[in-house]
This record gives sequence, structure tokens and C-alpha cells, in this order.
Amino acid sequence: MITFRFHALKLGLLLIWLCGFVLISISFYATTRILPPSYIQEQIKNLSNSVGPTVTIFAAARPFIGSVGSKQSLAIRSWLALSQDISVVLFGQDPSVFTFAASFGPGSRVSVEPDVDYTFLGTPFFHSMLARAQTSNSDISVLVDSETIILPDFISTLSRAHKLDHDWLLIASSRNVSSFPFQLDSDGKHWLGVNGEKIKMKKDFVSHGEWELCDENKIILAWNNGDIPLHNGVLPPFLYGKGFHNVWVINEALSSNFRFVFNASSTISSFFVNNLDLDPTTKSRKWENVGNSHLAALYGSLYFHEARYSNTIKLFKCNGRYYFGSTTTNIVYPLGSSKGINFNDLRAFRWSKHKNVLSCFDRIRSFNGNVGCSKRNQLMSLEPLVLPYSLELLLSMRADKNKNIVLAVSGYSYKDMLMSWACRLHRLQVSNFVVCALDDEIYNFCVLQGLPVFRDRLASSNISYDDCHFGTNCFQRVTKVKSRVVLEIIKLGYNVLMSDVDVYWFKNPLPLLTTFGPAVFVAQSDEYKLTGPINLPRRLNSGFYYAHSDNTTIAALKKVVKHASLSNLSEQPSFYDTLCGFNGSYRLDDDTCQEPETNLTVRFLDRNFFPNGAYRDLWDSGNVSSTCMDIGCFVLHNNWISGRQKKLERQVLSGLWEYDTSTRMCLLNWQRLKPVSYF
Repeated sequence: MITFRFHALKLGLLLIWLCGFVLISISFYATTRILPPSYIQEQIKNLSNSVGPTVTIFAAARPFIGSVGSKQSLAIRSWLALSQDISVVLFGQDPSVFTFAASFGPGSRVSVEPDVDYTFLGTPFFHSMLARAQTSNSDISVLVDSETIILPDFISTLSRAHKLDHDWLLIASSRNVSSFPFQLDSDGKHWLGVNGEKIKMKKDFVSHGEWELCDENKIILAWNNGDIPLHNGVLPPFLYGKGFHNVWVINEALSSNFRFVFNASSTISSFFVNNLDLDPTTKSRKWENVGNSHLAALYGSLYFHEARYSNTIKLFKCNGRYYFGSTTTNIVYPLGSSKGINFNDLRAFRWSKHKNVLSCFDRIRSFNGNVGCSKRNQLMSLEPLVLPYSLELLLSMRADKNKNIVLAVSGYSYKDMLMSWACRLHRLQVSNFVVCALDDEIYNFCVLQGLPVFRDRLASSNISYDDCHFGTNCFQRVTKVKSRVVLEIIKLGYNVLMSDVDVYWFKNPLPLLTTFGPAVFVAQSDEYKLTGPINLPRRLNSGFYYAHSDNTTIAALKKVVKHASLSNLSEQPSFYDTLCGFNGSYRLDDDTCQEPETNLTVRFLDRNFFPNGAYRDLWDSGNVSSTCMDIGCFVLHNNWISGRQKKLERQVLSGLWEYDTSTRMCLLNWQRLKPVSYF
């Protein structure tokens, strides 16, 4: 009886299996009838290509010109060849960068991000690049130099790291070869030698040329996009490609201890061709080369953790398996295992089953990345932080095609407002501005922030940090600098739009202001009443005006400067009393004056387009931006308020603020999506 039941059970199970097989076959047949074979093959292909993590590689692209362009092109194509799950974002503003990205066709994996902070010479800021990379939606973000060629073991290493159960930061030093005769085929899948034949990648690459490990700028940074930040510190505004910035991030990450930091240099094959060609812009950008050294001095030594960086946990590969090894504790951990192998007693394991692992571990002990390449000596004696450009050279570099210059004058007390003003002009794509520094502190600040700045050596040195607002002696001294500098610039043949840094720009006013023509001085009105003349006595605002470079305007401004030098007041009364006459004796109508000796015409700007801080109580409206845009504002002056702090708070709370003081970055499109701290 038992035997019969057993056979019956076997027969039943067999029938179930046969029925299942028949149903699967019918389903597969129906699927192949409905869907073409190419579709099924594509799904299989997509499945095989999507098992790894999604990766976005970020790089600052130089112009695609000459040998630099060729090196960048080869490097970026090597990244795309690693996996279909890799996309590339290039930081750049040069037209050749956009042309290169477009060459891959619509919907390609290469895009351009121009919206990061740059110096006026076009060098991107590393802290802005890193912040943008941290907003990526991919599983892993990577920052790499645009000329670094990467081989396939990079993606296999990232795939292993992606499986870690803790947020991590990977670092890898790239190697330097003197020449590189290899190329990718047209499909970007296979490397070809000089004779056009396929080569065995790693073997042939390693055997070609000498390898060096002494370029901090070529370090690869990669991290998983988890919830934990990379580090606890605030990254200074380092200039990209000038050294220091990568090591700063690594050391801050080690100090913060938020993430597992490891060195994967021995498992990632990446290298770049030594660039022996001299950059024609190097000499003119010498000040940028020392900028990061000064940041190191300002924000603390970069290499106080150098020993920790060189002894970072290392990822290495042995007999097809990945291991983490510590050169300080001599312990090796197989990837994915918490049980380590202790090699402190080397004799006990020299002939044991761990002999191969020990041999592999011995080979990486001396692999310490950038050890020996420290720039500590460069920090001992810093070059003076001086921009090697005269005012004349700056003007020639920055003026637009019509020789228009936007001028701001600032002291250190207004540094944050200056940066918000400069960021706003960047956002409006107004690049023809220069900054006159009233003190050494603001000059150094502007140089480190990449602004086109020159020092006014005749400016007063006793400028107060907080007490330099309207009506104070400090304010009177500062304002007299403006007219003198404007006169100097228009005598050099440039038209000047003078704008205080507390003037918020909604749109570029230059196209309108230039229509008034020569011998016409246009200025903002400080009148607050809604009706009546806007050119009443002392209502010319010297914080926003446009002066054309012509003999008439030059002669009139000479009179203004002389009048101000003899006055105990600020320069603003001197403008009005000189150009419109005492008590308005030179007024022609409600918005025009004419200075009789020079015949300079003075036009007061429409306050709906150029409102002052008291007109229509715009600053007190619920939505300042919307209200101003509705009446057609070009600018809005943040005046008619006493005290720097009150002025700053009013502008920040209104939303007319463009600078994040906590990160030292402009509020760019991608940055506005997250909360920002101002004070």
C-alpha cells in the first residue's frame, strides 16, 4: 500500500512538471510570435548591461583645441567605452566644449554643465564642481581630470565598492606616461596599436613607457550617492587644476570619519600623457597658480594629515578576489567579510595558505599615492597675492565690443553683498565688470574669488567694517573714490556704468543706457515722492549712473571730482550741485539738467525702471521680485535704509540674494533646489 502511494506521488509530480514545461513552451512560442527576435535580444542585452551601478563622471573640460583637445577626446571616449551605465557631464563654457558634446548626437551620454562658478579668466572653482557632482541622481559620482584615460578595471572596482553596506569615498592616483600611441576604434570598444591591430589592454599599456605617481590634480575621486556627506568641513574656493583641492577633500573625509575612505590605485588602471606643451596662458595666469597656496594658509595647513593619507586603507586584488588591507595594522579583510587576516607575525604565515595574499599585500605596501609630492614647502614662503594686471589691461580684457565697463567699488565690510552682486551679473551673463578694491582685505578676497579686481592705492586705509553707512565719515571718504576712479576710466576711452553693490539687477540695463549717446549723463533719481519733479535738489543718486567717454563728460566729471575734494560731505551732493546747479539752478524740466560750462546734459532715469529704495515702498511689498518685474524694473537700489546689517537682512529676506556665504558659491540653478544658509 505504501509502495503504491509512493509511485502515485511520483507520477503526480511528474505530470505537474510536464504541464509546467508545456505552459512555459507555449508562452515562449507566443512571445516569439508577437515580439521579434531583435526585441528579445535587446532586452537580454539591456539586462546584461544594467547589472552594475549607474555612474556619472564629472570633469572640467578645457577648450577642445590642438593636443589638449585630442587628449580630452580620447580620455572621454575611454570612459564611455567602460559601460552603457556611464554618463559624462563636462563643466565648461567654451563653445568647443558644446560642439564636442553635440558630436555624439541627440540623447547621448555626454552633456555640458556651464552653470558652476568660474574665475574671470575661465578657471572653474573646485568647490562648486564638487557641490554639483553631489547632486547627481546616479548611484556613483566621479570627479576626474578631463585628460585621464581609464581602463575597464575601473568599472569592476566600482561595482565591488557599490556592494559595501556603508557610504564610502574612493581615491585613486592616475599614472603619467611620456607618450601614448594607442587609439580607440571607431565604435569606441577596442584599443588599437600603431599597426591598427587590437591590443591586450593592461599588458601592453603597462609595458609602454615610464609610470609616475606625482600629480595631485590627477587623483580620481568617486563616492556613492548616499545620505552621508563626504566630510564635515567647508571646502574653500579652490581653483580647479591648481593643486591642493583633492588632498583637502581626502584629509577632511578622513578627519570627519563619516565615510569609509579607501585607496583603489592598485585596482584601477588610469593614466594621462605627460603634457610637455606650454600653455600660452600660463604666464598671464601666474596669480591663479598661487591662489590655492594662499587658501591653504588662510584656511589651515593641507598636509597635517599627510601620513594618514599615505596610510589609507587600500583596496587590492589577488587571485581574482578583492581585499582591503591596512599597512599600519597589517590586517587584510576579504571584500564582504568582517574576518581579517593578521600579517603582523609574518613568519607564521609566510608558508601558510595565505602566502599568495601576503605576496599581493607586500606589493602594495609601497604604493602610497602622492607620497613624496608634498607641496608643504610651497606653503612656507608664499608669493605676494597680487593680480599681475594693470587697470588698463583689465579694462582691455573685460570691456564689451562697445568699450562699456561696469564698475563696482567695495571695501571688505561689503564683501558678501559684492559677491551677491557679482553672482547676479554672472547669472545675467554680464561679464564686462571690474571691481575697485578699497582695502587690502577686499583685494585679497576678490583675487581668491576669481573677480577682476584692481587696488585703489589712493583710497583711505581707515575704513570701518561695520560703521561705513550713509552719513558717516567713512561713507563720505568711500564715495569720493568712485567719481575719481570713474573719471580715470573714461579718460582711458571706456564708457562706465557705475553700480553700487547694493543695486540688484533684474536685467542688463546697458542696452537702454547706451541709447542716450555722448555728452549725456544718465543717473538714478533719489526722489521718493510719487508725483512731482524727480530732479529736485540733491536727488541725483551717485550710486548708479552711466558716463560716456567723451570730452564733454570728462570735463564735467573733473568739476565734480574737484568739488567733492573740497567738500566735507559725500560725493553725491557734489554731483548734483555741479551738474544741476545749487538748488537746481541748471534744471531744464522735471527730469533734465544741463551744466552750462560744459553743456553736459543730465537725464534722471524713470523710477519705474530704475527705482530707489524708498520709491513706492517696493522693499516692503510681499513679493519684491514679482512687484518689480510687473512695473518693468531693470534694477532696484537697496538704499534709504541705515546700517550695513539692516541692508543685508532686507535683501536676503526679500529673496534678491545670489550668494551662499556658507559654501562660498553663487546660488546656481541646481543649488537653488536645496536650503541655503546666509549668515
